[in-house]
Amino acid sequence: MLVFWNEGLVLLSVPKTGTQAYMRALAPRASLVVSDPPELKHAPVYRYNRFFRPMFDKMGKPDLELVAVIREPLSWLGSWYRYRQRAALDGRPASTKDVTIDTFLRAACEESPPAYANVGSQAKFVEPRPNGTSVSHFFRYEDQAGLRAFLSKRLGPLPDIPEVNVSLEQSLQISPDAQALVRLHRAADFVLWNSIPEGG
Repeated sequence: MLVFWNEGLVLLSVPKTGTQAYMRALAPRASLVVSDPPELKHAPVYRYNRFFRPMFDKMGKPDLELVAVIREPLSWLGSWYRYRQRAALDGRPASTKDVTIDTFLRAACEESPPAYANVGSQAKFVEPRPNGTSVSHFFRYEDQAGLRAFLSKRLGPLPDIPEVNVSLEQSLQISPDAQALVRLHRAADFVLWNSIPEGG
């Protein structure tokens, strides 16, 4: 998570949406960089509201604008699947090395997913809070030009954005049945992504 105090902006770090690259490139410009622990680095709106907003409120900035990047849900899940195939997870419960993509997707739709498919939800990550804390600016992961244009307007010219945390290259053949199950059980993620126009 990056906080740009003078510009009144917070870039949330939604997992598997490329925000790590922006964190690395823009950290020198940020007033606050939250890179650890992962629970705070990837703080969803409810955790931001609980831990960060009260502090900012006391410092006179209660209404910083939140920015979030959202990825097409099947692509997002596929990225998680590929990421968890890395050698560092071999033999661990979170590994998808010996799991098919359809099995992973079906497991991700369970009420209590196994460790390898426990990836959360983008819609839940950005769910507004009762006190009004919510994301002000949404961008599609697939619309990098729109995100960069917005950040340039608010922060000034951007440095090169590196590619980091890129998942293994792998073509995923998802069955129609698995796709249908994901669309049914993760409908909120699709509604959210479809509601974001290009350009934010």
